[in-house]
Amino acid sequence: MNGARRWLGGILVLQLVLAAFLVVGELSKGGTSLTLPGTRPNSPNFDQPIRPGDQTRRFTDTPSLPGREDPLPDRLLLIERDGVWHLEGAIAPGDSERIARQLSNIEGPVALNSPGGSVEDALRLGRALRLTGVATQLQPGAICLSACPYLLAGGTTRMVAKDASVGVHQHYFGESTILPAFVAVENIQRGQGRVMQYLVDMGIDPRLMQHGLVTAPGDIYVLTVAELTEYQLATEIID
Repeated sequence: MNGARRWLGGILVLQLVLAAFLVVGELSKGGTSLTLPGTRPNSPNFDQPIRPGDQTRRFTDTPSLPGREDPLPDRLLLIERDGVWHLEGAIAPGDSERIARQLSNIEGPVALNSPGGSVEDALRLGRALRLTGVATQLQPGAICLSACPYLLAGGTTRMVAKDASVGVHQHYFGESTILPAFVAVENIQRGQGRVMQYLVDMGIDPRLMQHGLVTAPGDIYVLTVAELTEYQLATEIID
C-alpha cells in the first residue's frame, strides 16, 4: 500500500512539473502551442526499429505504413474487409458517438489502425467497445499511437501482432489557450485521473502511464512486446 501511495505521489509531482512547463511554453509562444519549451523532437524517425531502452521515436499523425500507399483517414471509419471489421483513421472529436452507434452491427474482433487523436473520444469509445463485448486486435504492420491504445484497451481480449506498433506520449486536455497555472494543473490532473481510472476499469496496469507522462508530445514511446504483456494491454501476441 505504501509503495502504491509513493508511486501515485510521484505521478502527482510529475504532473505539477509538466503543468508548469506547459504554462511557460504557452506564454512564450503566445498561446499557439503546448510543446514543452526547448524540447523539439530529436528522436529517430518512426520507421526506425526499436529495442529495449531505445523506444522513443519522432511522432507524426500521418506515419508511413508498410504495404500501404494511401494515408489513414482523418477521422475514424468502421469498415468490413474480407469478413474482418477494421476501425481506421485519426480519432476526431465526435467520433465516439458516431462509431458507438455502429457497434451493434458487428461480430468478431475489431482490427485497429490509428495514429490517435481525441483522448476524450478514445475513452468513451473504448468503454463502448467493452460494453459491446468485442475483442480488439492489431494486425501485422498496424499502428496504435497516442490515444489509440485506449481503444485497444476496450477489447475484452486484445491481440497484438509482433510487428505492430503501440505507442504513448503526453496528452493535452482542453482548449489551447493561455491559462493561469492553477487551471492548467487542474485540467491536467483531472484528465490524467480519468485516464488512470479508465485503465483500472479495463484491467490495464496503470503503470503504462509512466511512459506517456515522460514522453513529449512531439515524440512517441513505442512499447515492447514484453511491456505490452506486462501491463496487460495485450492479452495475446500473434505472429
